[in-house]
Amino acid sequence: MNELKIANRYARALADVITDRGETEDVKAELNRFGLLINKHSELRGVFASPVVSLEDKRAVLNELLDRLKLRPTSNNFLRLLLDNSRLHDLDHMINALLRELDLRANIISAEITTAREMSEQEKMKMRERIKAATGKEVRLQFRSDPQIIGGVITRIGSLVYDGSIKNQLAQMKQRLVSHVEG
Repeated sequence: MNELKIANRYARALADVITDRGETEDVKAELNRFGLLINKHSELRGVFASPVVSLEDKRAVLNELLDRLKLRPTSNNFLRLLLDNSRLHDLDHMINALLRELDLRANIISAEITTAREMSEQEKMKMRERIKAATGKEVRLQFRSDPQIIGGVITRIGSLVYDGSIKNQLAQMKQRLVSHVEG
């Protein structure tokens, strides 16, 4: 089974628990904090990923961390479950899957907007409203600029990409001209 499917299963189960208990924001924050700690200390991440380090030693390290961090029981139990199933080193994937699952349940989509220049706040609001109207969902947007696209907008929603950049339009025009001359 691939890593994405596994992460999605853990995410659905955890989302059920934290939603029922009203702990969604707290657990998300705690798991992110723990994930940042692990990512900041590569040797710590290595301990949890290593097949050479015994499960008992890994448990001792995790328990020491959990004692110091003072996380809620739900977060502690989830992290211990990941450790017991040799998945703690995949925590980043689990957190990302959890965020996707919670967004899905809240009817929220994430989109990335790329433009040649920085967009104004008014343009950003218009873009948000257009995507919301088109999808019928709340929208979480990330904006970035890339002068190489010359102009226009590239919108990525999940795996769908809508490329309205001038760079892309010029490439398509070139392709049509080449095929017209060859044909």
